[in-house]
Amino acid sequence: MSPASSLRRLAVGAAVIAAASGGGAVYLSPSVASSDRGGGPILDSLRRRIGDPNASVPSRSAQESVLIGASASNPLDVLVIGGGATGSGVALDAVTRGLRVGLVEREDFSSGTSSRSTKLIHGGVRYLEKAVFNLDYGQLKLVFHALEERKQLIENAPHLCHALPCMTPCFDWFEVVYFWMGLKMYDLVAGPRLLHLSRYYSAQESAELFPTLARKGKDKSLRGTVVYYDGQMNDSRLNVGLACTAALAGAAVLNHAEVVSLITDEATKRIVGARVRNNLTGKEFESYAKVVVNAAGPFCDSIRKMVDEDTKPMICPSSGVHIVLPDYYSPEGMGLIVPKTKDGRVVFMLPWLGRTVAGTTDSNTSITPLPEPHEDEIQFILDAISDYLNIKVRRTDVLSAWSGIRPLAMDPTAKSTESISRDHVVFEENPGLVTITGGKWTTYRSMAEDAVDAAIKSGKLSPTNGCVTQKLQILGSHGWEPSSFTALAQQYVRMKKTYGGKVVPGAMDTAAAKHLSHAYGSMADRVAIIAQEEGLGKRLAHGHPFLEAEVAYCARHEYCESAVDFIARRCRIAFLDTDAAARALQRVVEILASEHKWDKSREKQELQKAKEFLQTFKSSKNAQFHDGKHN
Repeated sequence: MSPASSLRRLAVGAAVIAAASGGGAVYLSPSVASSDRGGGPILDSLRRRIGDPNASVPSRSAQESVLIGASASNPLDVLVIGGGATGSGVALDAVTRGLRVGLVEREDFSSGTSSRSTKLIHGGVRYLEKAVFNLDYGQLKLVFHALEERKQLIENAPHLCHALPCMTPCFDWFEVVYFWMGLKMYDLVAGPRLLHLSRYYSAQESAELFPTLARKGKDKSLRGTVVYYDGQMNDSRLNVGLACTAALAGAAVLNHAEVVSLITDEATKRIVGARVRNNLTGKEFESYAKVVVNAAGPFCDSIRKMVDEDTKPMICPSSGVHIVLPDYYSPEGMGLIVPKTKDGRVVFMLPWLGRTVAGTTDSNTSITPLPEPHEDEIQFILDAISDYLNIKVRRTDVLSAWSGIRPLAMDPTAKSTESISRDHVVFEENPGLVTITGGKWTTYRSMAEDAVDAAIKSGKLSPTNGCVTQKLQILGSHGWEPSSFTALAQQYVRMKKTYGGKVVPGAMDTAAAKHLSHAYGSMADRVAIIAQEEGLGKRLAHGHPFLEAEVAYCARHEYCESAVDFIARRCRIAFLDTDAAARALQRVVEILASEHKWDKSREKQELQKAKEFLQTFKSSKNAQFHDGKHN
């Protein structure tokens, strides 16, 4: 398509969108009564319970007892399989509708795809391009939906989510006009859900905002950049927050609990529960429910096969690889997104938790619990970003590299693979078993709402109210402000144990205070108290803000049951700097051993498991080979 025809199509699309929106922004009507979503005594009661600064989740043993107590004569309303974003979202949605809910997760909350995301909360800008060029109102509705869900997600977890400006470099004037017009249309569609207005920056201004951005491409000079805003998150901490919020609301959530088989009523052939193995103790038990929700992500087919070994697969797994580089690759408050590289892929480079995350790939893969990035995928990302940077891009700078499996969903009733979608699928293939899969992080909440609606219909359940999660803040959000870290810095000290056993005071410096505030929100004071009163104020690794006190807090209040749970999901050191995570391991295990009363054998086992886990993160030291290309 010629540049002129592309711009004409863009102009026509803009006119269509303006007509569809009545010349302004469009609001989609909520699917349930607004009184269910906006407030009322039920939501107020939930907010008080979740926002209580002294609230504590029930113990792991108490949660297991609830699941064991769910018998055939007294079943749960809903049993969720899978503790990722979708599963935890389903548990939270269902329990806040007044249903009896249980959740089991084979590994840890967010141990799979949900912790290995791009860290972006997408507002659907790519759907808009499709809507314009295909004149597709269905794609436009997806934009409205993504924008609304992005807005709610940032509002419901403000300590873990924020707006991030993303810069798109333009190397000819057509690109400048094309992206500027497209993103202005995006601003129009977003309306009140807009984070900030997009704008154009000259080449000189762009270089000042993003010093490592190349001023010259291949035979072309930078003409400027167009900047728009998307959302960014700390994905696994958000996921753990959802699970803990569900627990506070009354759901029985249990990680490291694997479904080994489903229970079928022989008379009705309906799924009525699951046999579960506690992977920490080896103990097995049965838990009954009126409806089982399969939210196992890439592994949902393995749950479906427990009912029928010959069932048609519905997951087309796709691998997404990301790498982490030092902070100097990108400025603190600006990301770089290239919508189309020379081979047609999207490449981004974003500041994240004091480092730079870059990616991504999109290739077929097999389903495995611990996917590993291939060296050629890492090299592809390094090659792609080097085209847009004025600094040397080195393989030795890769601090961590990981792979995540996207569970692209295919409708099992469809006759062709053309139904493969990045949108979610909810269906009940066998009575009593509702499967939800596909989708993306941004829309986890509405996906959960759809799954709970399907479960209510399947089990003829009687919720006390409609869905309230649209306006429900998660644990740690209540009363949190961006300036909350200042109170931590002013009120607490970090008491640190020296190698000689002496305890000495240290300042709660800005880096540590900001980290605690953003990671734990309004619960950060409780972590700071542990650091001050229990002598656990020392950093776990040089150059990182993570404190020993966090290990103790997470063991007590966030169901952190293993060293990997901590280094990968409670704090993100495994994703940020694999080698630093390895250095911190010994101390992490010591603190967890003290909290969970482990013996020496268990300590040794935890150390070994964590070291094996870190080997799947291909930092420069874990590189499979060096070809000299990026040395």
